[in-house]
Amino acid sequence: MLKVALRAAGLAAAFISFAVQAQDYPSRAVRMLVPNAPGSSIDTMSRIVAAKLGDALGQPVFVENRDGAGGLIGVEAGRSAKPDGSMLIAPLLKKNVPYDAVKDFEHIGSFAVTPNVLIVNPDLPVKSVKELIDYARANRATINMASAGVGSQSHLSGVLLMTMANFESLVVPHKGGGPSVNSVVAGQTHWTFTPAPAVMPFVKNGRLRAIGQSLPRRSAMLGDIPPVADSIPGYDFSGWAGLVAPKGTPQAVIDRLRAALMKTLDLAEVKDGLAKQGAEVFTGSPEDFRKFLAQDQANTVKVIQAAKLQAD
Repeated sequence: MLKVALRAAGLAAAFISFAVQAQDYPSRAVRMLVPNAPGSSIDTMSRIVAAKLGDALGQPVFVENRDGAGGLIGVEAGRSAKPDGSMLIAPLLKKNVPYDAVKDFEHIGSFAVTPNVLIVNPDLPVKSVKELIDYARANRATINMASAGVGSQSHLSGVLLMTMANFESLVVPHKGGGPSVNSVVAGQTHWTFTPAPAVMPFVKNGRLRAIGQSLPRRSAMLGDIPPVADSIPGYDFSGWAGLVAPKGTPQAVIDRLRAALMKTLDLAEVKDGLAKQGAEVFTGSPEDFRKFLAQDQANTVKVIQAAKLQAD
């Protein structure tokens, strides 16, 4: 069984009731369960990778959407499945998940990172991260930040910036990323973080201003938008995706899956497809991914605590 791990996104998994021999893997089709609705960005990313991953494995990889309970239903289904390499999962890393993404799985490798863009209403007199921080400190009683909802990636991205830069903004939660962005466009809120595809058309037509992005480095996909880390060293809060397998998965199966993943990510059509979803290919060794997950999990816990979020 294989799982796809994604932060602040969805989850994919698939069950096949038979056990497989490692040397024969995969001898049947693999099913990927995505714990998000069809048409979501995570669903689309999963399908882009699944289609060509199936070619590399020599067996089709089917995607099945199983959303609900914030993705926890799909994650739990994947965690308890047989460790035979027959299921893919994109577990949602969020507060109160009933599993440990570092300890409960074997790690295959990361495959994508999805940076967020820091946007402001163009009427706000700021054109850089530093100017936003200075403005917020001078106008703490009136400035506010839009979020896609309590505990969303946009919420936590903003909280992390405020914590690291030592300033405050009233957080205004919305029911999703679209309403959140629209509130900044309309001037009802002043700033937010959001995935690039959702906002770049507004930036290009001047209805929003992009002043930073969440990767710790420059991004070819995002052009001249500077990293927030240029102004706030150490800032890094982007979405990511990677493959993990349940404990006990044979090493031969893990090696087979990793080789297929690397072959898939070398394809130009896969890179282009992910780019259209605002994602860049992001790879590393299984150990690199495990260490990344451990650090990311620790950082996310700190941000959740800073946001004063309580368990459901």
